[in-house]
Amino acid sequence: MFTNLFISTYIPLRSRLDGKITIITGGASGIGAEAARLSRSTTPRCVAVSIGPDKACFYRCDITDETQVENAVKFTVKKHGKLDVLFSNAGVLEQAGSILDLDLKHFDRTMAVNVRGGAAFIKHEARAMVEKGTRGSIVCTTSIAAEIGGTGPHAYTASKHALLGLIKTACGSLGKYGIRVNGVAPYGVATGMNSYDDETVRMVEDYIAATGILKGVVLNASHVAQAALFLASDDSAYVSGQNLAIDGGCSVVKSA
Repeated sequence: MFTNLFISTYIPLRSRLDGKITIITGGASGIGAEAARLSRSTTPRCVAVSIGPDKACFYRCDITDETQVENAVKFTVKKHGKLDVLFSNAGVLEQAGSILDLDLKHFDRTMAVNVRGGAAFIKHEARAMVEKGTRGSIVCTTSIAAEIGGTGPHAYTASKHALLGLIKTACGSLGKYGIRVNGVAPYGVATGMNSYDDETVRMVEDYIAATGILKGVVLNASHVAQAALFLASDDSAYVSGQNLAIDGGCSVVKSA
């Protein structure tokens, strides 16, 4: 799977990531694009164009290919001298269906992108942080499907459970280097992964509003990006190994 990486050294002074080198995977749409907008941009490519190649750039790689992931990290370190933050956000979602009809080819692809791709970036970005002595922050987009069953398709749910396990074990391994590893776990969000046009977006948002516990607000990509910003920043300096639920209480309240 080819994904867009937003690599930035520029964050406005008002931001909690001022001066930090950041990689955001899946940065062209959805939650990744909202994270990029925290740098006053609409897409990673717009960042590179608007503020110049000396401060931001756009990179494309297949996150299921470890060599390409390693090269993306090396490119960033060579260009900017270090890495401070990884927001591992790229992912895929297969169609829902019965376990009796599970397509194992789709299952393998989902695991390759959602788990293996995340693992590759954690591995190589953490290596770069350790080499430079950077007390960095790694944030992964999980899901409430990482906590409970029945909220997503089978492969997606399995992949998010696996990713959460990786977050916890990486937290244990990287703590001695001062590197924090956390997850953000949203409820349903209308993004390019599940919404292809305005009508589909409305359908997804209506479903989220109808099934959500917290009324009066519909979860969107910006809410998730803001939570990721908190975990990436020094505001969460002693938070590690957590999976921050952005779900309005859905994962802790039993539906009637």
